Amino acid sequence: MSYSYIKTPRSISINSLEQNEYNLSSSQYMDLVIPNKNYLYIKDFLSRPLKRSDLGLEVGSINYIGKSSYYFLRTKALQPHSFLPEITFESALPILPKAFHNANLKEGDLLISKDSNIGEIVILDKDYPNHMLSGAIYKLPVTKHKYYLLAFIKHQIFREQIDFIVPKGATIRHAKTMFLDCKIPIPNTNTDDTIEFVELLTKAIINKEKLIKQKHSDILKTFETELEENQKPNKFKFDFPTINEVSEIGRLDTSRYSKKYKLYEFLIKNYKHGHFKLSDYGYKPKRGQNLQLSNIGQSFYSDAYHKGFYKLAVSSNFSEYSTIEKLTYLGNKRDLSSIKKGDIVFSARGAQFGRVVVFPENVDNTITNIDSLVLQSNKNNLTRSIFIALFLNNLRWNRHIYDIAIKGSGANSLTQYQVDDINFPNFPEDKQKEIAKLYYNTNIKDYISKCTLDNFLTADNAYNEQAGIYELDKTGKKLKMKLNQAIEDIINDKQVNISFDFT
Repeated sequence: MSYSYIKTPRSISINSLEQNEYNLSSSQYMDLVIPNKNYLYIKDFLSRPLKRSDLGLEVGSINYIGKSSYYFLRTKALQPHSFLPEITFESALPILPKAFHNANLKEGDLLISKDSNIGEIVILDKDYPNHMLSGAIYKLPVTKHKYYLLAFIKHQIFREQIDFIVPKGATIRHAKTMFLDCKIPIPNTNTDDTIEFVELLTKAIINKEKLIKQKHSDILKTFETELEENQKPNKFKFDFPTINEVSEIGRLDTSRYSKKYKLYEFLIKNYKHGHFKLSDYGYKPKRGQNLQLSNIGQSFYSDAYHKGFYKLAVSSNFSEYSTIEKLTYLGNKRDLSSIKKGDIVFSARGAQFGRVVVFPENVDNTITNIDSLVLQSNKNNLTRSIFIALFLNNLRWNRHIYDIAIKGSGANSLTQYQVDDINFPNFPEDKQKEIAKLYYNTNIKDYISKCTLDNFLTADNAYNEQAGIYELDKTGKKLKMKLNQAIEDIINDKQVNISFDFT
């Protein structure tokens, strides 16, 4: 990563050289530079000193089981792009009840990782009575200015301090409680209002992330309910594969012969309104742009936008809720294969296999890479495209897409020639619209402006109630930009512009 606050001096003194035993490595002379000298330490925000009971426990893999009502929360649930924990089949592992240790996890608790993805922090969006913490996660006892602290720990200033004070091991870095000595700058002008401004922005971001999770959960529940309550009278019967079935599928490295796979396929095909394949509505798959040097020549990559650069949406930045966590940028003089409004981008291989996004609005100069499939249709039906994307997302969450995948290479993958192996329930048009609206609301008004500290959250919550996942994510990114700017101003001892104008 590039550093903003860790500086390497242009020159060093003889005394410094002697103190470092004549070591000429530049890393030995780096210094952390924070212009604002008014700060507290993280430990100053705690309502009491940390105790051993604030730290989670390890249960050992021997206690992992296939299904349980008790879960072991790993550090993977704490991600840099989210203020809330990501609870998935990879981050919350079912465990034996006898191994469970009640951590009394309540809505509003702050969880921070001391090892592995060190310094990642989240705030709990609800009570988690059946989840325990891994031995790498602390629950922080914070009551006053909790959201101010959270915002700064999420910022790069905290990451850089951690890199500066924590020794780097060969593999995993163990911070213990050294993160408590990281500095949190405090504004010198208009202090109370500025702290409140930072906290309001942070709360608004958290509210949006909560609603994204809720609306996504509503989408999954709608799929489940509509399928199960509208079945034909036929009954499911499992049969072992026949020679003809194996010959038709043409593969052994697949789970398509399992009872679990066949039961869900039965629900789709036995749905009273029928089912369809992508080709039935003119969807044609193609691979994303091949970005290899041998294919497109020299390219320039950047985390910041430059005029004329392509926006690069890659599957490693797709979220579990069919949003794009961030875009990177690519400069290339050639005419590359761009994404259009209504296109669906499906992660077809790698760790993010099965993640999917859809583009409901016009996009300029946006591409993806060869790891993804782009599904395009000339029928120009946005509602159907959103419905298809969300059902694909549903197939990742219930893991059905993994049963369809090729597994012979050691990782899940899907080629463009296999997309018609996926069946979709033919929900009525009004049900498709109902689901699509939870993701993208075409009738929503422009985002709020001209608010004050007193009425911002009320106005923002009113907007959120009408917004779909796409709008919540879009406006959440605007809030994060404003929050980061406010934090930068505090760090640099500048007066923060307390404004809710997002135009």
